Amino acid sequence: MPPNLKAFLNSAGGGADAAREALIKAGFDVEAVEPSELEKRLKAALDDGTKRILVAGGDGTIATAAALVANKDIELAVLPAGTLNHFAKDHGIPTDLDEAAAAATGSLIVGADIGYVDDSVFLNTSSIGAYVTFVRDRERLERYVGYRIASLIAAVQTMYHLRTFTVTLEVEGAKKTYRSSMVFIGVGERELKMPTLGSRVKNGRRGLHVMIVRGHGKARLFAIALAAIAKGTKEASKLPEFENFVVDSCRIDLTRSHATIGVDGELKKMQTPLDYRIERDAIHLVVARPRKINS
Repeated sequence: MPPNLKAFLNSAGGGADAAREALIKAGFDVEAVEPSELEKRLKAALDDGTKRILVAGGDGTIATAAALVANKDIELAVLPAGTLNHFAKDHGIPTDLDEAAAAATGSLIVGADIGYVDDSVFLNTSSIGAYVTFVRDRERLERYVGYRIASLIAAVQTMYHLRTFTVTLEVEGAKKTYRSSMVFIGVGERELKMPTLGSRVKNGRRGLHVMIVRGHGKARLFAIALAAIAKGTKEASKLPEFENFVVDSCRIDLTRSHATIGVDGELKKMQTPLDYRIERDAIHLVVARPRKINS
């Protein structure tokens, strides 16, 4: 066990019991924390001189820790105990809890990029428009029919009630105005093709991957969405209604003073304009060593 290491568990997570068991088995002294107390407890540990912290939970838990250790000489270890665990999968951290607990004591450290919208950290994606509606509907339905069925019903409802909005995008001083139904921003180049929808492109470009679906007609927008899902970002980018590019920063302005946006699957109300940027290698992330392949 590395010296000066603190382990924190999101006690409200669905996988909390299994995560606690894996950490105790690996020899960790685990501190279970309510989500509302997590930031305060992490800050206290860092103020005490902790040089590596481990957090067990979903991407929201990891993002809270990432915001505190960004650009500091502190290592972050992760035990993925959420629903989707995108961040862990993108960085080669095992989703098997015992393996992840073992990796968290290791010495292999890599730099990990994180995104910011204003001062809020996001690890994976942020979105404006249709996806926000989708998340609202999914959360409302999930308690009754489960995550997967809720996602399917929410996708159909979102398309049926699709709305467009005016968005001005500024990149390196150049401005473009669109009538759009969705703006999607990913940390690192992202894929739209099934079954890897939303995942990082392997060996893809670093930066913020900005995707904009523009236009008015529901039928046409639905066709664009199907094309993107069936053929992927590369083919969808050939369509005039779909634009995508990778940048280090951008500003998004809307016609209203506040907007509800999606940040790693959660909803936040924020003032506009929205300033997005990427911080490269902001996190000293503890990862698993690659598995040896037997010849």
